Amino acid sequence: MGSVLADLGVGHVFGVVGSGNFDMTNALRAGGVGYTAARHEGGAATMADAYTRMSGNVGVVSLHQGCGLTNAMTGIGEAAKSRTPMLVLTADAPASDLHSNFRIDQDALVTSVGAVSMRVHGPRTVVADVIRAVRTAVTQRRTVVLNVAIDVAATPATVVGPVTADITAQRVRPSREGLAELVSLINAAQRPVFVAGRGARDAGPQIAALAEQTGALVATSAVANGLFTDNPFSLGISGGFSSPTTAELLTEADLIVGWGCALNNWTMRHGALIGPETVVAQVDVDVDAIGAHRPVRLGLVGDCALTAADALTELEINGAPASVGYRTPEIAARIAASSRWRDVPVDDISTPERVDPRLLSIALDDILPAERIVSIDSGNFMGYPSTHLRVPDEFGFCFTQAFQSIGLGLYTAIGAATAQPDRLPVLGTGDGGFLMAIAELETAVRLNIPLVVIVYNDSAYGAEVHHFGDADMSTVTFPDVDIAAIARGYGATGVTVRSIADLDPVRAWITAVGSGTQTGPLVIDAKIASDGGAWWLKEAFANH
Repeated sequence: MGSVLADLGVGHVFGVVGSGNFDMTNALRAGGVGYTAARHEGGAATMADAYTRMSGNVGVVSLHQGCGLTNAMTGIGEAAKSRTPMLVLTADAPASDLHSNFRIDQDALVTSVGAVSMRVHGPRTVVADVIRAVRTAVTQRRTVVLNVAIDVAATPATVVGPVTADITAQRVRPSREGLAELVSLINAAQRPVFVAGRGARDAGPQIAALAEQTGALVATSAVANGLFTDNPFSLGISGGFSSPTTAELLTEADLIVGWGCALNNWTMRHGALIGPETVVAQVDVDVDAIGAHRPVRLGLVGDCALTAADALTELEINGAPASVGYRTPEIAARIAASSRWRDVPVDDISTPERVDPRLLSIALDDILPAERIVSIDSGNFMGYPSTHLRVPDEFGFCFTQAFQSIGLGLYTAIGAATAQPDRLPVLGTGDGGFLMAIAELETAVRLNIPLVVIVYNDSAYGAEVHHFGDADMSTVTFPDVDIAAIARGYGATGVTVRSIADLDPVRAWITAVGSGTQTGPLVIDAKIASDGGAWWLKEAFANH
């Protein structure tokens, strides 16, 4: 089985090895597939998720049966909700061992979080079973859990290799009628905006070319952040992370086209970014995604790159002139001056003991090298690194937020670093999420990853503090923890930051990493001042 997966070109395996998956994991390694040993199965699952998102290759998780799988379920749920084409290879109790301590209904568990449960049935079908699982993952963009009973795994199988199979996802062209209607809507618009999501991450050049021809501004959902970096008519992230200027320009649009973008409540601020007269269209390969979150005038089933290219060809064939649309000198000046949050004036709320998280993020953005890959945990803090840390392109930002679980950030950063080893990995996390996942700091140290961990430390579960207001906060607030000292105990470099003046050790660390004299992670224990609660989470709770 390991040789079959290696022949099919899976990218990397993350896991925790027990008796049930020991042989399977070693078979993968023997087949030439790289392996990272995590400290917890939940960490392994999200590492594989992030690796898959940032590499374009199929990531694999290797798990023990029963409790190994249950430990990984939050990460598997996140991947399934995000439609990550990932393979989870898990052992299972033998069908005849009815009283095994490890026995659970793994198929039902997997299905309950939206993943696809499949199975290796025996030595004669192993090649077909594995190919089916990988093909399903890739062509349907699904997280597939492949169950292998340990008695089946122990049965010898003869595989005549190398194994080959066509596992390329089919690219669907839009219908001519639908394409004509899309072109008509774009031609009729005076202020069009194209919002690209994760489903359009391979269509950036085509969407940008169509936008330039038709005078459309471009924006992204959070998960596609970086797709239009350096485009002078890019609004950045649409949604809760939008700057005031970006939000204004979005609400003034007369046409919004979502490209591989769910147009969900996060991306559209619960509909507040859609003007009362705005026409909404949606392009997606997944028919179930169209209109799932809000009504659309036009829903077009098609690959985003092909649809954008076909629309541009249609315009050229018909001799349609280039349109100024929304791309006026005045709009360009507004975007250049204030579409980024770091350009918005900050009323400094720092105290002698705590730093303003916005000013901290801006200062770190200036210190960190441009070639970076930023990962984001979930929590009240998450807007600061998402909005104030620049990224080089769509492979420079990893956002595992579909399940809205805190504690996935450190796992995400390690998986992303594995996918993009030539970029400096940077993690934005809160103290609650970081401490929840801290066992994997040992993994980052062991792998010698030069990971920058920015812990926005408010000594609380900040979202709950701000949401519940004057209620008893004793359940969600904690004594100050010396996270820098804990990090040093793991073998990382730990720095405590209470003001911008405390960032000199960070500069020195970056210089040393660049010269090759410093290795391993840096943990910045940033004691942040409270801004009264990030408004993007206030709105989320208000509409919960």
